[in-house]
Amino acid sequence: MNGIQIRDAKLFINGEYVEAISGKTFDSINPATNEKLATVACADERDTNRTIEIAQGAFESGVWSKKSVEERSDILCRMSDLIMERVQELATVETMDVGKPIKESLGFDIPRAAQNLRFFAEMAKYIHHEHYDKHNYMSYAKYAPAGVTSLIIPWNLPFMQMTWKASAALAAGNTVVVKPASYTPLSALMLGEIANEAGLPPGVLNILTGPGGTVGTAMTTHPHVRRISFVGETTTGKTIMRNAAEQLIPVSLELGGKSANIVFEDADLDKAVKGSLEAIFRNQGEICLAGSRLLVQESVYEQFLDKFVAAVKQIKVGDPLDEDTDMGALVSKSHLETVEEYVQIGLAEGAKLACGGKRVAGLAKGNYYEPTVLYDVDNKMRVAQEEIFGPVLVVIPFKTEEEAIRIANDSIYGLAGVVWTSDLRRAHRVAASVNSGLLWINCWYVRDLRTPFGGSKASGIGREGGRHSFDFYTEAKTITMKL
Repeated sequence: MNGIQIRDAKLFINGEYVEAISGKTFDSINPATNEKLATVACADERDTNRTIEIAQGAFESGVWSKKSVEERSDILCRMSDLIMERVQELATVETMDVGKPIKESLGFDIPRAAQNLRFFAEMAKYIHHEHYDKHNYMSYAKYAPAGVTSLIIPWNLPFMQMTWKASAALAAGNTVVVKPASYTPLSALMLGEIANEAGLPPGVLNILTGPGGTVGTAMTTHPHVRRISFVGETTTGKTIMRNAAEQLIPVSLELGGKSANIVFEDADLDKAVKGSLEAIFRNQGEICLAGSRLLVQESVYEQFLDKFVAAVKQIKVGDPLDEDTDMGALVSKSHLETVEEYVQIGLAEGAKLACGGKRVAGLAKGNYYEPTVLYDVDNKMRVAQEEIFGPVLVVIPFKTEEEAIRIANDSIYGLAGVVWTSDLRRAHRVAASVNSGLLWINCWYVRDLRTPFGGSKASGIGREGGRHSFDFYTEAKTITMKL
């Protein structure tokens, strides 16, 4: 563990780590061994309501919202620096809690978390404000912080996703209550220490751990909450939206995905293999942006599949703390069983197994599953329509560009997509025609934080990123003055 000790975790409320009112706890489990990592405080509705009241008090006091944007920016940039000073510790805790390879946590997740804070801290200083003159009147728009913001974070990218949401909300002047997923609370809770050291005032950032049915419900129904941002599966997103409707709370929802990764016959097949491999097996396939439906043009179908399967067989699955590991353990036993069940469903539906399809030999203690490729899949099959959220790729042949677009759009989801082609005109045609919030051409998982991020259809509502985040986390007020 590189000399890093995993500590028991408490709730972070009003700048302090405290036990839950009930005294209840739960265990955080290491997916690689299924052994206990830490004891974690388990909040309930009383803790949540108390925390929201504290966050409201901090907001109304102006201890954060009335600071100058430069003062807020300085503190958030200090938090960014402190994350990088502790990058090894945070990455190790994240890896042990989630099961992902250390090279992903250390090389991307934690540094990106630091980047999130610095980006929004700096951008907040340069937001454009509208101003208009008409006849003898001047009108201008003032963007004020919305108030208490509830952030509900998924288990697959806990620290990075938390900072992605919290950095914009804090930079805008809001107070924040965060609920990380119960599977992976440990790295998220460490942000409290960093906030205190950076000088963030008490009550501005609060972190609660506990079940969604109690903590999450209170966070999405309390009348003091003025913004809700959620990342997770679609069914829960619908519940949150219904809850929020009772108090007319604006929501931003990033939900499920079943993204099409389209390979045309004129693509650079070697680059498409490499990119498609990452698009499904990074983070064990536990990522909403995964290119989990691989559409390959028939003229290169067998050639591409041969190259791809050969590359899959080179993936090293093993101890997430081993720097040579390419793919770690799935987050829980129950999720492992779900992935196994989907593979069996696919085979029963008529899909063929190219590789994988079983637990990893010699690693029975952990939640390890082989990188799996199902081919000759029909898009109507459940494995092509439902989000598996694991290292399982379905490969679907197509004949024409029109057919590829039709298959790509034949899904309840619309989060992302990928196109591999050397034809620039085709690339733009397909990108414009695929119904998704994001689409990559000859690359995957490249993010410019200035651009809007979000999905369509069952993949969510709203956009965050750049100015879009500040639009969401603020209230616009128009002020008109007679000159």
